[in-house]
Amino acid sequence: MSARASESHTINNHIYGGVGGHGGAGGQQGGGGGAGEGSRINWAIEAENITMHNHFQIHGSGLEQQQGINASEVKQAKTALNLVRCPPPSQIFQGRQDILEKMVEYFSKHPGQRHIYILHGLGGSGKTQIALKFLEMMNRYQTPRFTKQFFINASSRQTLDTAFKNIAIAQRIGNTPEDGLLWLISEFEEWMLLFDNADDPSIDLFPFFPRCTHGNIIITTRNPQLAEHGPRSHSRVGDMDETSAIDLLLLRAVTDKTIETTERASEIVKELSYLPLAIIQAGAYISKFNCLHRYLSIYRENRAKLLRQHSMQSHDDYGWTVYTTWEISFRQLSKAAAQFLRLCSLLNHDSIPEAIFEQAAAWIINDDGQEAQTLQEAREYLYNFLSDPGTWEQQSFMDIIAEIQGYSLINRHDIRDTLSIHPLVHSWCRDTLDDEPRTRECMTDIVGMSVQLAEDAYLFRIGLMSHVDSLVQASATIKPMFQEKYARIYYDSGRFNEAKLLELLVLERQKQLLGADHPDTLSAMSNLAFTYRKLGRYQEAEPLEGIVLEKRKQLLGADHPDTLLAIANLAATYCKLGRYQEAEPLEGIVLEKRKQLLGADHPHTLLAMGNLAATYHKLGRYQEAEPLEGIVLEKRKQLLGADHPHTLSAMANLAATYRKLGKYQEAEPLEGIVLEKRKQLLGADHPHTLWAMGNLASTYHKLGRYQEAEPLEGIVLKKRKQLLGADHPHTLSAMANLAATYRKLGRYQEAEPLEGIVLEKQKQLLGADHPHTLSAMANLAATYRKLGRYQEAEPLESIVLEKRKQLLGADHPHTLSAMANLAVTYCKLGRYQEAEPLEGIVLERRKQLLRADHPHTLLAMENLAATYCELGRYREAEELQALHDKHVRT
Repeated sequence: MSARASESHTINNHIYGGVGGHGGAGGQQGGGGGAGEGSRINWAIEAENITMHNHFQIHGSGLEQQQGINASEVKQAKTALNLVRCPPPSQIFQGRQDILEKMVEYFSKHPGQRHIYILHGLGGSGKTQIALKFLEMMNRYQTPRFTKQFFINASSRQTLDTAFKNIAIAQRIGNTPEDGLLWLISEFEEWMLLFDNADDPSIDLFPFFPRCTHGNIIITTRNPQLAEHGPRSHSRVGDMDETSAIDLLLLRAVTDKTIETTERASEIVKELSYLPLAIIQAGAYISKFNCLHRYLSIYRENRAKLLRQHSMQSHDDYGWTVYTTWEISFRQLSKAAAQFLRLCSLLNHDSIPEAIFEQAAAWIINDDGQEAQTLQEAREYLYNFLSDPGTWEQQSFMDIIAEIQGYSLINRHDIRDTLSIHPLVHSWCRDTLDDEPRTRECMTDIVGMSVQLAEDAYLFRIGLMSHVDSLVQASATIKPMFQEKYARIYYDSGRFNEAKLLELLVLERQKQLLGADHPDTLSAMSNLAFTYRKLGRYQEAEPLEGIVLEKRKQLLGADHPDTLLAIANLAATYCKLGRYQEAEPLEGIVLEKRKQLLGADHPHTLLAMGNLAATYHKLGRYQEAEPLEGIVLEKRKQLLGADHPHTLSAMANLAATYRKLGKYQEAEPLEGIVLEKRKQLLGADHPHTLWAMGNLASTYHKLGRYQEAEPLEGIVLKKRKQLLGADHPHTLSAMANLAATYRKLGRYQEAEPLEGIVLEKQKQLLGADHPHTLSAMANLAATYRKLGRYQEAEPLESIVLEKRKQLLGADHPHTLSAMANLAVTYCKLGRYQEAEPLEGIVLERRKQLLRADHPHTLLAMENLAATYCELGRYREAEELQALHDKHVRT
């Protein structure tokens, strides 16, 4: 013992109780260890009566036999030493500096004391290679830190026992696991135990830790629960950073790093979700077939085959491919846990709400059982989480999650109560489904059961959209009992075309089963009309809403809440059709009756108040709209909270009215809040988020910040085309807004074709007299004017002025804008005598409607003063300009 203790060089005692699977390919993460292959030590050795001989010296290169030593003993010890040699990390190891630095810092503190460090993560993420790289780094010091290193396969109790037996054999102190542990306890040099592949959650590692306060231990595992052994000294080994992943791929592919190869490699590693083992396999394939540029297309067509394929040339001892390393873990799961993972693989890989299963179970508890036969498989699965009395058992659910987490095949996010699956594990689960149609039907039913139609479940429904996209391949696969629920998911997520298809099916089914006058049939008809309105198909919505209103009056009476809802819906469609004068009295009725029936603070009353304010807004009665919108916003904050979607809608409406009143500085912060919160709650592509982005861009436009408005408007236009189509009214509004900003930036040649498209499509969709059509005509005329094409602008502006007088009245702000625009064109044509009376009318009416210091009023002053100058009426021009300047200063 004393001879061995005096050695100053490193002894690599790589004890194998079976080979610990290959440590994982290099790269930042290498791969997780594979399953053990059984002991390589000749079992006949264990029958030997091995005793310790002091004249035996153990060197890093092996054993030296000295005179008088039994030859079989030498052979046994030499065999053990060859087996226990700790391999170096892969030559192509890349990155992981953050974890390595953390390990160096931890093991450098308090030498001589016990250190335990845990590396946990998904199979194939490179845990073993990180551990080996760390040991290599520590042995490069002038005085190596760990003079004895033992590599232990911890994949089973048998391999653990065999490993510690082999420690005893190598150190020539006995041949039992207990002998190995006792030697470690008595050995005060800095030894290191590397427990590799400690993946089995049923194995307690603690009995295999030497009972002493010194020594060092590293554990690599797929089981995050083992972090309990090192609560302050563990690292979750996730995916590689992009730069290191690219370097690893090109190194394994034996490809030079250039700008072009880096770009191709970046696409590949992104597709592989930066998982080291997948990158190693991809690099091997690319090296074999010299196909860097074609690899992605090959991979997408043959993903399962490639991720199961072994390379003929390896860089380490890891024996499993990407898919087989997970299949080994999957086979350890219970039937219920395995099925849970299969079901979740049909959803999106990220942000899977745990509430899907709890709410589906609640549906079963409350269901009358009439549809039990058609939902048999979903019901049977959900019974895993129900007690005998039929109540939800959270612990049973958590046990399933914990079991899957034990192999890092799923992640749980406690704050959000959601689950996620690594993208490649997600793909592997799908690729290996035995009966995909049956599993997909089961999960489709579970999601349908989970959907609640109550308003307070709005955020839950829109959170399901990405999962529905992944799950539902055709609407025909959704069972009739869940069609309304899935339609609501699509509707709330702004996917109105998909919602419409399901709502048509629901309406026809209700008519056949219940009759045309049944309340449920009328609700289905109302829902379809609502969706038509969202699609901009107002002409189709109006007759349906008229039918619903009349039948509800007959069946329920004029004051019933459902009748009032029908009135409100018809009024909303009148607004979309530009028939504001017809909408206003209906909305007034709804507001008054809801106040009487429900009270002033009820959400439905506030909704009615908001609708009436919106109509005042459309009628140009901004002074009447503003106080109503202020009330709605404050009460919604109190009742629903600052982040509720309805509160944000109220904030957006008030900001829009501020903008119309010229209070741009007050509008901008509100619109910024709405945009950021909608991004967080609904996502960047939701229609309401795009609406908020468009509103903020409009305010930037009004503030003269055109460079900030343009990119926002470009995003809104692009996304609305994708979501709603090129001809949708909201898409056309976005196109008109972008064109208006182009005009302000002096990019008239870019503005003109867009405005021409908007005008023609608005005529087709809405008719020649619709307010939106007239706005499009006015915008095109303004661009003609900027291009010096005054003869083309004048007739368009005359049409807009006359029709706005008829539709909106002579004092409406839009009518006054049309009058001001025509006057400007008259001036450009030198027709100052015709311009002057129009400009005088505009100025006086704006003073009355908006106040003297409103930006639009001040603009009217400037225009009239300029015309006075052209007419030689300098005194009047000077007085008007002085008044203008006074208001600007104040």
